[in-house]
Amino acid sequence: MAALQQSPIAFHQAKSPPSNRIFNKTLTPKPVLLSFSSSISSLKLAGKTNRRGGNAAGATMVGTAAGSYASAIAEIAKSNGTLEATSTDIEKIEKLFSEKQTYDFFTNPTISIEKKREIIDQINQSLDLQAHMANFLNVLIDSKRIELITDIVKEFEVFYNKMTDTELAIVTSVVQLESQHLAQIAKGVQRLTGSKNVRIKTVIDPSLVAGFTIRYGSSGSKLVDMSVKKQLEEIATQLDFSDISLAV
Repeated sequence: MAALQQSPIAFHQAKSPPSNRIFNKTLTPKPVLLSFSSSISSLKLAGKTNRRGGNAAGATMVGTAAGSYASAIAEIAKSNGTLEATSTDIEKIEKLFSEKQTYDFFTNPTISIEKKREIIDQINQSLDLQAHMANFLNVLIDSKRIELITDIVKEFEVFYNKMTDTELAIVTSVVQLESQHLAQIAKGVQRLTGSKNVRIKTVIDPSLVAGFTIRYGSSGSKLVDMSVKKQLEEIATQLDFSDISLAV
């Protein structure tokens, strides 16, 4: 199974100075002016009907709930000038909950909310999360919606990319590519899309044999396939031996 890794590389236009990559101002940390709980309360998402279901309607409702949470996080971060720091916190949370043991603990209904909040407090201190992100995790625990965390992370990434004119490119290869190669790929994707920024995520997939693939666009709808696997499949298609029988 392919392993997903977050690459630290992000390509930005040379015209933008280091402290001015996304907005035309320096992103200086400011006090949090909005609480996550007060912002999310207006979304009225406490109902249990939004939990993950086994049909298409259930899946749509989950997507709506996750999108509402993600939108609230993005708006709070934008209003406080902490969008970049919040994106970093989201990556920390994504990595944490990608561990099965962590996810299973927090989604286990037999474990009390008090115990979960106790562990969340330890996590907040360990990861050094911002106040509104720590509050966000506690809101999910209290409302028993922590199972949405993976969907919320994905939805936040969509909002972040739109707010910062960032194109996400997923690069799949057999081994981890060198940073200079990823930078070249980022420049290529930027030329193809015209976006201000390109963010790279890397996936390791041994089945490609060699080479790499690049997915970008809405929901990864566009593909650049430079893998040996594709070349072998094309050769196999051209060399159709299905009508040849071997003598025994």
